[in-house]
Amino acid sequence: KIREVKLFQKRAELLLASNDFHNPYFISQESPLRDVSIMEGREMINFGSYNYLSMSGDPEVNAAAIAAINKYGTSASGSRLLAGEKDIHKDLEAAIARWKHTDDALALVSGHATNVTFIGNFCGVNDLIIYDRLSHNSVIQGVLLSRAQGKFFAHNDYEELDEYLSKNRDQYEKVLIVIEGAYSMDGDVAPVPEFVRVSKKHGCFLLVDEAHSACVLGENGGGVDEYFNLAPNDIDIKMGTLSKGLGTCGGYLAGSQMLIDYLRYNLPGFTFSVGLSPALAGAALKVLEIMERDNSRVKSLHENIAYFVRRAQDMGFNTCLAKDTAVVPIMVGTDTAAFKLSIDMMEDGIIVPPAIFPAVPRGEARLRYCLTSSHKPEQIEYALGVLGRHMEKLKEEEGKQ
Repeated sequence: KIREVKLFQKRAELLLASNDFHNPYFISQESPLRDVSIMEGREMINFGSYNYLSMSGDPEVNAAAIAAINKYGTSASGSRLLAGEKDIHKDLEAAIARWKHTDDALALVSGHATNVTFIGNFCGVNDLIIYDRLSHNSVIQGVLLSRAQGKFFAHNDYEELDEYLSKNRDQYEKVLIVIEGAYSMDGDVAPVPEFVRVSKKHGCFLLVDEAHSACVLGENGGGVDEYFNLAPNDIDIKMGTLSKGLGTCGGYLAGSQMLIDYLRYNLPGFTFSVGLSPALAGAALKVLEIMERDNSRVKSLHENIAYFVRRAQDMGFNTCLAKDTAVVPIMVGTDTAAFKLSIDMMEDGIIVPPAIFPAVPRGEARLRYCLTSSHKPEQIEYALGVLGRHMEKLKEEEGKQ
């Protein structure tokens, strides 16, 4: 462990030294993160937020959280199995199930922990977990926790998956296929119907992580189900977070009644954890209510995504695989360059975090723009124009060196 700490310290010192010891991470904010946020008393255009529908900070959502606190307190005060169950938990889970077109749902306290505990415990020694190579860290941690065999396939390569299962499916009792609806480092949408087909063909369970696709894809923000017009039972386990489009914090699993009943009593990250804070449950429930009656925010988000991608590509930026998702990366190259550009942008009143190794492969560092329903065309134009100037300046400096 000392070796890893020393290696991290050396790398951090090199990155910080190359940027006058400015750090683009752990930037303290003094307001909700919408199209703008307050940093050290200064209003900044914020492209680093997962608040895709600008629900966090919304007065109606805030009021719902306050009402839940006034009724239930600030904590569930126990595992829901024993003492922490609240009516508002059941209301939220019923609303999630309606939204995701499933029999029932389960709400947990963390999106990351939701993947870890489900993937880590759903499969056993005779099983296989096979997942996309670009899967989120929470998926990888779940695989490492599980007693099942773990194997990845090339990004979005359902043909490779099909071929492997055709040759090896009979070696395993249960197979769990794990993909994401939208990938947060490249901004692309998975070909979910193809994975549904492969899963059904080989008798597998399919989990789709909708952290970045729910509330974003589809005319009403229904996620991959709506985007691809899937049947309600095409996906066995619909996983998502409460922390992005839903504007709070937590995770959920939605599926058949039999599966959710089993998980309610047997999923360690649920049964041995405190229940979701009533404030978060109340706020998320209100967001789902707002989305059901009004899809104008989803429409605004779609318009902003399309505008950003079009203008970025017009200006010659490499937007990786970005398509229809709220995360639009712009490829930079080296970790040092990504750090420097992020810091330079901050000086010009723009927050956009860098994504560097190990979050992305070496040499493929990028700036990761997150769009919200609140962003305006003039903010997008300004941000892209500033980036263009800083990238030109950086090229000149590298040329001199």
